[in-house]
Amino acid sequence: MHTIVVDLGYGDAGKGTVVDRLCARPPGAEPVTAVVRFNGGAQAAHNVVTADGRHHTFAQFGSGTFSGVATHLSRLMLVDPLALAAEARHLAGLGVPAPLALLTVDRRALLTTPYHAAANQARERARGTARHGSCGMGIGETAAYALAHPADAPTAGDAASRTELRRKLTLLRDRLTDELGPLGAPPVDACLDAFAAFAGQVTLVDERYLPRLLRRGPVVFEGAQGVLLDEWYGFHPYTTWSTTTFEGAETLLAEADRPHGAALRLGVVRTYTTRHGPGPLVTEDPALTASLPEPHNGHGRWQGAFRAGHFDAPAHRYAVEVCGGVDGLAVTHLDAPSRHSGLGIVRGYHTADGGPMSRIPAAADAPGDLDRQQRLTDVLLTARPDAAQSPGRDPHTWTEALTEALSAPVLMESYGPTTADKVYGGGGSRAAAELIPPGSRNRCPETSPAGR
Repeated sequence: MHTIVVDLGYGDAGKGTVVDRLCARPPGAEPVTAVVRFNGGAQAAHNVVTADGRHHTFAQFGSGTFSGVATHLSRLMLVDPLALAAEARHLAGLGVPAPLALLTVDRRALLTTPYHAAANQARERARGTARHGSCGMGIGETAAYALAHPADAPTAGDAASRTELRRKLTLLRDRLTDELGPLGAPPVDACLDAFAAFAGQVTLVDERYLPRLLRRGPVVFEGAQGVLLDEWYGFHPYTTWSTTTFEGAETLLAEADRPHGAALRLGVVRTYTTRHGPGPLVTEDPALTASLPEPHNGHGRWQGAFRAGHFDAPAHRYAVEVCGGVDGLAVTHLDAPSRHSGLGIVRGYHTADGGPMSRIPAAADAPGDLDRQQRLTDVLLTARPDAAQSPGRDPHTWTEALTEALSAPVLMESYGPTTADKVYGGGGSRAAAELIPPGSRNRCPETSPAGR
């Protein structure tokens, strides 16, 4: 069975470390065929730490790469060839042989270019103190340009045709320059050389590839960012130009004629809620930010500060609801309650007018009403959390509390950053049976190192 991994928060919950564990199959278990990326682009930051101390922040490569699992960048990905080359170099330096040989790219995937990134940064600078918290890497510009000029948007397949790519890059540069002024990006010829190198080193595939891949064995679909940043369901305008729910993966499965329910839907949460940059974080507690250090997350030039708060049950319930439900949870940072005795779960808020709010209302009809999402943002920005209730320091009481709060079983527990710090849970549930490979241990680690 395939697995879809989605972050139920604002990102940074630990998708990468969960995918790494799913791909590290024990002897005798059916190996994972590939990791399929189905949303976002080079702005993803999925941290994986190996048992021997190697660390990599996965952006476009799948987080199963250390286990030798191939990556497929689907048509829904936004592919940045320059960032991809830098990521491949880092992986090679960590001992991954020929990383680009592990990669297939759908020809239809949109390309993110230096012109998109420069335009993104120009717009964010112009917002001044009203910045949205963009990563500054051109993701939104890539999506917006493709919507405005679908026939002229550069794709991965164009990288194999210097003539066509030159035409599209020149149009892109000129249009953005006319709108925003000089962009400070490299000349078109320099981009052509870099993108041609990309096309020569990766395997470009068409729409027939993914259906064949899905028939070969289990695949892990690795999502980017978090549901609470979703382009339609997130709290506008502090959102991403990407669908961050299970929808993209389900769309790809349907296109490949896979039956409904062919993949297990795994939602990732931390024991505390975090956010990178501005926007609602009702349960924010500066004391948590100070006492739970993040070795791989910090202040970003474009995103802003990394913030932490108590587990936000209403926000995560909202994420589960707009996703259409989950089959199970992967809970990371289960070592945190033992390191911070005051860590707890917030089950409700009080709004600015003093009224209680235990549920964030989801749109009753189809998504897309950004005015509605803006009004919801305004409410959340002024809401105040109820007192956090601590389940205690025992991780088992935490998994029980989170199961109750989100009405889903905990199928994976994480007590630290490495694969060895992950255990499978879920008892005898059908979802657990689908997820847990034969031979996997199913108990808490004897030690609980700091991390994910």
